[in-house]
Amino acid sequence: MERLKGKVAMVVGAGSIGPGWGNGKATAVTFAREGAQVFCVDRNAAAAQETVDIIMGEGGKATAFTADVSREAEVAAMVAACLKAYGRIDVLDNNVGIAEMGSVVEVNEAEWDRVFAVNLKSAYFAMKHVIPLMQKQGGGSIINISSVASIRHLGISYVTYGASKAAMNQMTRTTAVQFAKDHVRVNCILPGLMKTPMVEHSAGLAASYSAGDVEAMWRARDAQVPMGHMGDAWDVANAALFLASDESRYVTGIELVVDGGVTVKST
Repeated sequence: MERLKGKVAMVVGAGSIGPGWGNGKATAVTFAREGAQVFCVDRNAAAAQETVDIIMGEGGKATAFTADVSREAEVAAMVAACLKAYGRIDVLDNNVGIAEMGSVVEVNEAEWDRVFAVNLKSAYFAMKHVIPLMQKQGGGSIINISSVASIRHLGISYVTYGASKAAMNQMTRTTAVQFAKDHVRVNCILPGLMKTPMVEHSAGLAASYSAGDVEAMWRARDAQVPMGHMGDAWDVANAALFLASDESRYVTGIELVVDGGVTVKST
């Protein structure tokens, strides 16, 4: 349908931590399939290139870039490289996140700071450097990938993850209001319990759910969802596509929950 024809989309976290489809990888490929030129950023160069190879193999246009987006200098270099390659940025998808287990009495200061740097500071840096460009262009769409853990306790103890994503929600709201006049839209997606490589490779999550048994963890997570099963990366990618496209031109400051009903059930 080419819903993003003529647009340049920067996807931060466009690689996948393991085989399969992570949210960022699926989003980058979806954007390309809908006509966008995609600038694929990841800390893992090989993972970013794998996504680019998929896009180019399907006849799309994409560029890989390696950056640690918890560092402002690398974010500035990332934005400059995208401008050099494509001349503009119409869509920014902030899809970086890590989950460390532990309650407020269990996590140490270094763990707290690391999660906030990766989950929150990265989005702050990216918006700081991209919004002025979008203002000059006459607008753009920013999509921050949060989590239902930002608004609900899901039975898993990872306070740094939930707290950093809750802060992302508020940063999204206030930024949306402040730059609405410039036609820069800023929205959040809150994925629920998703079956992705990030979850599969999280030893802490598997330990919390099922004493390390990944298959048992999948069954337990399926059982938590009113629809009876977890979502996957394509569910997040399709939500991001709506927010990236002109179909959502009058939508800003929202938290789009994609969770199969988890956050609306009572228990």
